[in-house]
Amino acid sequence: MRTVIPWVMAPVFVMVLLTFVLLVMSGLARFNALRVGQVQLSDIALGQNAWPARSTQIGNSFNNQFQLPILFYVLVAFVLLTGKQDYVFIAAEWLFVILRIAHAFIHVTSNNVHQRFNAYAAGLVVLLLMWIWYAVRIMAAI
Repeated sequence: MRTVIPWVMAPVFVMVLLTFVLLVMSGLARFNALRVGQVQLSDIALGQNAWPARSTQIGNSFNNQFQLPILFYVLVAFVLLTGKQDYVFIAAEWLFVILRIAHAFIHVTSNNVHQRFNAYAAGLVVLLLMWIWYAVRIMAAI
């Protein structure tokens, strides 16, 4: 099953790339807000509340990558440590990552809350099912 490890890790690398892309986008938006005078350094010295809407929107999307995806990263680590990786898990990983990309895209573009929630909820359900699949396999020693 060792040859499956790159397939298990590929979605993780995509999630990490998404996080870095959002980090760069957030940094550029904040730098631009400072450059054009939308905000002053003294306004944000003690907190994030003074950033313009666009900077906050992208920053929130970046911060969101340290919430639900943490459970994804932990699960992947457990699956690899226990050797329970299979093609069902890999397919679910990709589905979760695609939904996270959709969520982030919505977040930094239209920010349509209804669409964003649907993408988030779908990803949450997929991740929950992944955890259940893993737990059953561990507990049943499959």
